Amino acid sequence: MELVMFPVLALVSTLFLLALHFIIRTLKERLFGSPNLPPGRLGWPLIGETPAFFRAGFEAKPEKFIGERMEKYDSRVFKTSLLGKPFAVISGTAGHKFLFSNENKLVNLWWPESVRMLFKSALVSVVGDEAKRIRKMLMTFLGLDALKNYTERIDMVTQQHIRTYWEGKEEVTVYSTLKLYTFTLACNLFASINDPERLSKLGAHFDVFVKGVISLPISIPGTRLYKSMKAANAIREELKLIVRDRKEALERKMASPTQDLLSYLLVDSDTNGRFLSEMEILDNIMLLLYAGHDTSKSSLTLIMKYLAEMPDVYAKVLQEQLEIANSKKPGELLQWEDVQKMRYSWNVISEVLRLSPPVSSAYRHAIVDFTYEGYTIPKGWQLFTSFGTTHRDPALFPNPERFDASRFEGNGPPSYSYIPFGGGPRMCIGYEFARLEMLIFLHNIIKRFKWDILIPDEHFGYDPLLAPSQGFPVRLRPHHSRL
Repeated sequence: MELVMFPVLALVSTLFLLALHFIIRTLKERLFGSPNLPPGRLGWPLIGETPAFFRAGFEAKPEKFIGERMEKYDSRVFKTSLLGKPFAVISGTAGHKFLFSNENKLVNLWWPESVRMLFKSALVSVVGDEAKRIRKMLMTFLGLDALKNYTERIDMVTQQHIRTYWEGKEEVTVYSTLKLYTFTLACNLFASINDPERLSKLGAHFDVFVKGVISLPISIPGTRLYKSMKAANAIREELKLIVRDRKEALERKMASPTQDLLSYLLVDSDTNGRFLSEMEILDNIMLLLYAGHDTSKSSLTLIMKYLAEMPDVYAKVLQEQLEIANSKKPGELLQWEDVQKMRYSWNVISEVLRLSPPVSSAYRHAIVDFTYEGYTIPKGWQLFTSFGTTHRDPALFPNPERFDASRFEGNGPPSYSYIPFGGGPRMCIGYEFARLEMLIFLHNIIKRFKWDILIPDEHFGYDPLLAPSQGFPVRLRPHHSRL
């Protein structure tokens, strides 16, 4: 009985202390705080307006939460409270530019406490010079020049996946199948993990791990975060074995320093000759395995959804991809130059990401008091900006609900209006990898199949990524004459 009661009492005590902290802080702000705080409301102690925010996300309408308050308070900035913290919500291209151009000056990257607890020494958990150092080292592999050399490898992994999990199948549950693909590709490219047993073991741990990444920062038995932290430790232990084997292989010249990201991190140092510690390597590899497959499976699912719903767009993408395929010799893999010819396909993908960004927002943390649009943003407040709200602004995108890939021709949309990968010094480091991955998968899937949606009204919602409620099953129709 005592063992059962301890977690309950710990949870109650934690919630009480958090609520007390929130009440004291709120009273302090109301009695002694700046009179120039943005308009809005902080809501209930501890929970604030979190339920309404999550509800809008589940309905795939996070911009509804933002839009209602922009209309009620101020279209430029308003205040709210999420996950027990006060937030200033900044909107529009001016807001995006302000946040992204003031990194390390007025604001720093912010993630919920659960993220920092899980990725202890990874890029998302560090700021300032340390963040710059780690980012620069990761970009030696994830930058454009380095990724050009991995086009064939990505194509090879993609073709093997489609032969195994798509060809010969009448129906495929797209979301779970793409999760397997993106995870396999990330493991292969970042750490050369190809053994099916090891992939399965790591995949099982990641399935538990991802459920607690965005959660309340309460790690006691039974909570999502507790289970996620246990899974994270299991992932680290598995990666430790891989790191040990790789070090031995590098010492014996049986592995190449340019083999993958793991080899880069083991042999490369920063400009001061400092190497990443083993824990930094483990945490950053874990971060990239997570980020490298989680958002990609959502993006690729949405691409397949839109193409199935728009036969005319599908036909144009197919034509472009067949022209590239027909220029290749039998069995010849894609080259970097081939990917650069996929201009219309990339415009289509960009429009999908405008209408349905897998991640709908960015978060920052005020490191000093500052003024924005005449309002005071206190040091310690969190800042939140919504991609989806700006992506659907009719002043920036005429007829914003209409799918129109031509928006991305020429110079494309105005600066800071299209930001599915963020912006500024903290722009997603996996942008070029994601672009390459999505285009190569699209090339291989569309030249082989047409597909029909089996649940036309299936719900998509954010939890925390945009995902289908029933896995998005489709019926495949092979292009037999084009195989």
